[in-house]
Amino acid sequence: MPIHFIPAFTDNYIYITETPKGVWIIDPGCAEPVFTWCAEHQIRPSAILCTHHHADHTGGVAALAQHFRLPVYGANQRIPQLTHAVSAGRLTLDTESLVVLEVPGHTRDHLAYIWKDALFCGDTLFAAGCGRLFEGSAAQMFHSLQQFAALPEDTTVYCAHEYTLSNLRFAAQVDPDNPVITRRQKEATGQRARNEATLPSTIALERASNPFLRCHEAALIHSANHFDPSTGDNPVRVFSTLRRWKDHFS
Repeated sequence: MPIHFIPAFTDNYIYITETPKGVWIIDPGCAEPVFTWCAEHQIRPSAILCTHHHADHTGGVAALAQHFRLPVYGANQRIPQLTHAVSAGRLTLDTESLVVLEVPGHTRDHLAYIWKDALFCGDTLFAAGCGRLFEGSAAQMFHSLQQFAALPEDTTVYCAHEYTLSNLRFAAQVDPDNPVITRRQKEATGQRARNEATLPSTIALERASNPFLRCHEAALIHSANHFDPSTGDNPVRVFSTLRRWKDHFS
């Protein structure tokens, strides 16, 4: 079934997912482009799914929910207009089955949704990167990312921001001999030059080129210890060092 990108703000993506029985809006940071898209396509959505409470993911929830009379799914009342609090497990929506993952780190109550082979991961996993640690710990984020790494290789990754090029610049810095990163940079540069999205990614591609999923590998351990010699080889500590490095990378 189609999954549509709606650009918002400077680098957000709102997703519209058409299923056999309903149409879901995922992380509507603003309402206007969603209203426009629905009018142009003569589609009435059936639900809103939120990965976390940040305003650039929920700013349009209230207007959309009120206008279309929609149920709103998310972790808790930090989501505006929440009607259904969900946690890890199975969720049935419009007769479709989704898997809900609890993936704290970026926020303490971040969720991800898997429908068929599509992963909607919000700000936890990015193409070639991961989210900042605003509320959770490095250990929490590491283990959240490991949940994604364990998914089937052909899982398609729909993250919420167009950060791929900047993430790949960092990936090339910490893993300079990785040919997958080099190829990916070239491809993503061309996509952005054509004003195309660099998404979706796949779990296979992230396993091969995302440094935050590969903290057990020698190249990443070496780079992390070059940045901070106290890191050692524990994967969580390697992740923590890489995340701190990325926070100040330009």
